[in-house]
Amino acid sequence: MELDTQQARARAWFEELRDRICAEFEAIEREAGSDAAFVYTPWDRADASGDGGGGVRGVMKGRVFEKVGVNVSTVGGAFEGEFAKTIHGAGDDPRFFATGISLVAHMANPHVPAVHMNTRFLVTTKRWFGGGADLNPPLPVATDTDEFHAVLKQACDAHDAGHYPRFKQWADDYFYIPHRQVHRGVGGIFYDHLEGDFDADFAFTQDVGRAFLDVYPRIVRRRMDRPFTDADVAQQRAWRGRYAEFNLVYDRGTLFGLKTGGNIDAILMSLPPVATWE
Repeated sequence: MELDTQQARARAWFEELRDRICAEFEAIEREAGSDAAFVYTPWDRADASGDGGGGVRGVMKGRVFEKVGVNVSTVGGAFEGEFAKTIHGAGDDPRFFATGISLVAHMANPHVPAVHMNTRFLVTTKRWFGGGADLNPPLPVATDTDEFHAVLKQACDAHDAGHYPRFKQWADDYFYIPHRQVHRGVGGIFYDHLEGDFDADFAFTQDVGRAFLDVYPRIVRRRMDRPFTDADVAQQRAWRGRYAEFNLVYDRGTLFGLKTGGNIDAILMSLPPVATWE
């Protein structure tokens, strides 16, 4: 797949961020006495118009990270049928390009929050960045929640004082399970259709990734050795059920991946290894 300068820069960053995050997560496993490591599986996307690109699925199952997936993909082609009309800038021309990173971590210790992070660059007749990060603790701790939000706010404030309140509210609205009338977790930020100046929007998206890499490993290290009970595990599995419900029913990234011929295992790596519904 031939990329222009902006597309190549975005792809290179997402792959660099993947490498940095995976190295940090593997370092945490070493600190816990585990030799767990990411297993990387490349995949190719078929497209009727020619080379559809592809990606690499990375999954690790360890002592701290019960299941963590860090995926990168760079795909292109044409949206099929009516789906094109639901995508920004694709209503009259279904051709598209997308590159990004997607991460979901489900943790062994219920005191360690699960987490989601995704940032991406899309091209249709328009060009924009989107993404964000949100924390999903089965047993919320105000210290962790406050620190997670504070670091994301700092990243936002460095670019635009209006970003954090807007993107925090967007996350609160988006990561909500209407049929249960509960939020999926304790929030974070979510943004989409950021299509002003490429360099400025790219710099902001990079800082979101750096902020995540700064704050989340610190929270993991703080909580990963805490003792837990069977009741804590039961709470964790119940909240994992809600997480699965959101991703299968409401998550736009899941739908986008399925509608564009993405790798099924990479798309559904967001689902927890063990969950309960009672």
